[in-house]
Amino acid sequence: THDQTEAMTLGDRIVIMKDGFIQQIGTPQEVFDQPANLFVAGFIGSPQMNFFDGELEKKDGKYQLKVGEATVVLGGKAQELLTGKGVGERKVTVGIRPEHIAFAAAPGSDTVSSKVDVSEMMGSEVYLHVNAVGRDVVLRIPTTDLPAEHRAGIPYGTEINFAFRPELIHLFDPETEKNLMY
Repeated sequence: THDQTEAMTLGDRIVIMKDGFIQQIGTPQEVFDQPANLFVAGFIGSPQMNFFDGELEKKDGKYQLKVGEATVVLGGKAQELLTGKGVGERKVTVGIRPEHIAFAAAPGSDTVSSKVDVSEMMGSEVYLHVNAVGRDVVLRIPTTDLPAEHRAGIPYGTEINFAFRPELIHLFDPETEKNLMY
């Protein structure tokens, strides 16, 4: 089927293909959690994964990620995977799903600031469309995570801050487009 939702809900194992070539085979959860490359990461999930240019750095023996002005220390699993693969400091394509971005009450060294372009109230969650670090970004935020005054939506032009959940960041090689962590 060409319908990712149908494949994810009905299949025990799925095959993702592009231009007649197999990109990844796995359970729906494996493909969602551990996409083999940029194509799979962007194809599976709705709204699709957000992508940014980033710099992978090491400081005090720990991997951290620089995206725009934000610096994010990667989570324990990412530290283990990158260390085990011997990945060095380099440019990366950063992938983060809309639901893996957290609303931040105030700016900080690990947050990105932006203005809201569109706010879509979906009941239990709100989709925020912003332009950040030169990219169109979608955030999927539970309404319970928003300040009370924003639970019905956030007006156009409102300045917000958000942070990536470090344990759920994906890193891709910008040239090969392969996931550096799996």
